[in-house]
Amino acid sequence: MKFLHTMLRVGNLQRSIDFYTNVLGMQLLRQSENPEYKYSLAFLGFEGGNPGQAEIELTYNWGVEGYEMGTAYGHIALGVPDAYAACEKIKASGGNVTREAGPVKGGTTVIAFVTDPDGYKIELIQRAEGAAGAGLR
Repeated sequence: MKFLHTMLRVGNLQRSIDFYTNVLGMQLLRQSENPEYKYSLAFLGFEGGNPGQAEIELTYNWGVEGYEMGTAYGHIALGVPDAYAACEKIKASGGNVTREAGPVKGGTTVIAFVTDPDGYKIELIQRAEGAAGAGLR
């Protein structure tokens, strides 16, 4: 088995594409429209996505502008070489840093959290080896 993608339902597809490309540095890999069933998809990722890396699938159901987050969803995690610098870059790009970079409680790993325009949490984990190709350099 191989991890392929995570799907997020979004209230405004272009706003979300702009966040993931302009703020987090992902590439828009492909888009599709399904007029019969009234939804649009956008797949984003780093280094060309699959098969090298998993992708994020953004799903816009036409006419739905927001969703309840629920209590089961946690976050998406991205490896970055420098969480402090990534936070500064995200803020400079208009992104929302909700937990500044610093050691995780009870440990030494440096993490930070940002929130996308729909309220989804994204954890940044400082890992030089896990951040190759990430747009948050």
